[in-house]
Amino acid sequence: MEGSSVIFLLKNFTMKTWTILLAACFYSLSGMAQVKPVLTAKISTPNARCEECKSKIEGYLKRYDGIVSINVNFHKGETTVKYVTDRINIEEIKTAIANEGFDADDVPANPEFYKRLPKCCKKPEDGGVPVKKNSGTEQQKENLSY
Repeated sequence: MEGSSVIFLLKNFTMKTWTILLAACFYSLSGMAQVKPVLTAKISTPNARCEECKSKIEGYLKRYDGIVSINVNFHKGETTVKYVTDRINIEEIKTAIANEGFDADDVPANPEFYKRLPKCCKKPEDGGVPVKKNSGTEQQKENLSY
């Protein structure tokens, strides 16, 4: 009888220990599951002017940890980035865009990578194609003249 009561106590002790360990694990994991702050930034990217520029910037930024979403609007020359603030900051994002060859707000394009950009992505003063600012009716007139 003594032996069976020891085994019973041991089993209860083990169950209590597991219960305490599981409770501690859930408690510590709940602290890690806190919502991380996400910010949205609009960055001026004036020489991102075509679909190729858009795919270059978006493809490059997707590699960075902490970036949630990227949208390059080449019509406006603007890039919108959502990012987790404890993994990456706005200056790192601007530097990444500049390292791909594009101006990003106050961070100038890396000259080495800017030289490698296709002609359509370069500034007009560097031999790039000037941006046409046609209204819808002017565009329609151009299409009809063919």
